[in-house]
Amino acid sequence: MSGLQDAAPQDAALQDAARAWLAQDPDPETRAELQAVLDSGDSEALADRFSAKLEFGTAGLRGELGAGPNRMNRVTVMRAAAGLAARLPSGGGVVIGYDARYGSARFARDTAAVVTGAGLRAWLMPGPLPTPVLAYAVGQLGASAGVMVTASHNPPRDNGYKVYWDDGAQIVPPLDTEISTAIDAVGPVNELPLGDSWETLGDEIVQDYLRALSHLPLGTARDISIAYTPLHGVGRDVLLRAFEWNGFPAPIPVPEQEDPDPDFPTVSFPNPEEPGAMDLALALAASSGVDIVIANDPDADRCAVAIPAPGGWRMLTGDEVGALLAEHVLRHTKGPDRLVVTTIVSSSLLGEIARAHGVRFAESLTGFKWIMKAGRPGDRQVFGYEEAIGYSVGGDDGLVVRDKDGIGAALTVAALAAEAKRDGRTVQDLLDDQARAYGLHTTSQLSYRVDDLSLITDAMARLRAAPPTHLGGRAVERLDDLADGADGLPPTDGLRFTLAAGPSGGSARVVVRPSGTEPKLKCYLQVVLPAATGDLSSIRDQAEADLDALRADIAVTLALP
Repeated sequence: MSGLQDAAPQDAALQDAARAWLAQDPDPETRAELQAVLDSGDSEALADRFSAKLEFGTAGLRGELGAGPNRMNRVTVMRAAAGLAARLPSGGGVVIGYDARYGSARFARDTAAVVTGAGLRAWLMPGPLPTPVLAYAVGQLGASAGVMVTASHNPPRDNGYKVYWDDGAQIVPPLDTEISTAIDAVGPVNELPLGDSWETLGDEIVQDYLRALSHLPLGTARDISIAYTPLHGVGRDVLLRAFEWNGFPAPIPVPEQEDPDPDFPTVSFPNPEEPGAMDLALALAASSGVDIVIANDPDADRCAVAIPAPGGWRMLTGDEVGALLAEHVLRHTKGPDRLVVTTIVSSSLLGEIARAHGVRFAESLTGFKWIMKAGRPGDRQVFGYEEAIGYSVGGDDGLVVRDKDGIGAALTVAALAAEAKRDGRTVQDLLDDQARAYGLHTTSQLSYRVDDLSLITDAMARLRAAPPTHLGGRAVERLDDLADGADGLPPTDGLRFTLAAGPSGGSARVVVRPSGTEPKLKCYLQVVLPAATGDLSSIRDQAEADLDALRADIAVTLALP
């Protein structure tokens, strides 16, 4: 009986919260949804929407569309905009971009209305555009902040709200906490003053971005053929313009995926890394005889690459693309003050490349917000990447975009592939050169998507309480709990296992951490084998076998479904 007595006040409190939400919600669709939940008496559905809220952090907001504080909707967005506006200096301005997902354009206009109602200036992008255009525009316009309405590569029913600061990079602590506190202080959104004086930008901002891309190290070779997919996102038009602007042949788009479509009808998850997402692009490549395949995720801040391989095509890992781009950038830029940056879960190869070129190297926590903060005064960052197919490419003047940029990366991949083709070589030849010069760095990822986030919390707790002493036949030489901070980096939830040499020699490493943007637990695996001599094919087979052994052991250790 006591359980029922306890449940009744909780249900009443949730119902009161829902009615208060209805009173302020300007969206007839979410009002109807919430009223239907109330009328149905479905306490579980009500609790799912009102017993928690989307938390604002360094990744901004991201979640499923729907009514209530635990969903993305107009009330959630207006509260976020009001909190951001409260943190900005008087007279400041916000540039606002959006993709083609459900609700994105409306959320962008709501943000502009709240920002101008708070007495600040707002610039609205001229239409659905890639995230890197928004990140570039923050600096170009001298804005105090930027907002990009996107859920990137999340499922169709999600949307999100990414915040940039005046340096054109994503926010980091303590700004996220300060903005979150300001959001919590916002009252009912129907009491917020709303303005209509925002400026809608023209195509000039896109042209400015394209002009900036022409300063990338693109060389002079242009003979390259490419199959391309934007995965139903907003990348196609800007990428095609960028290629034309810089004299490259137009890539061949995948017809079924070239137009923006918020339903993402041809893919289960609109993420080039997910199984099956690249099938149509690879089929087009096989039938059209192109040199390489390039893909953007739906907001075009990430870039995936595939190349011909024996028996078909293969996707390059993010680390392979990162190493190729880094070497190309360093060969085409000058100066010992150049800095290249990657994350603690990415391949250690970038450090080897940096040493060989006599430039500075730094590691950061995962996420481009941290990549952009790495280094020291006087460094000139010319390249940054994370293994999750995110890259920011620069030239002698530094980075074009202070965030990951799938359009600039695609251009530079085309340039290095064209340069290799001109010299009678392939992208695979470039990868072989790096293996011979630096050792074969082979990486892979094991990830678990869950519905219940407590499974991830429990798995990390088990791993800390009883860490393995061996993985993949190698002894664990060192365990770093990244929650304590490591190598001078801020604390983060993760564990890094450094492993002794195995039967095949070389070195190995495993990093385990929860994803910051998806309900996933991720395991990052690396094996490095000497490859200056010997048959590269056999060495690669051995590295893959070593990765398989690591993958099997860590799967048993985590004991996740």
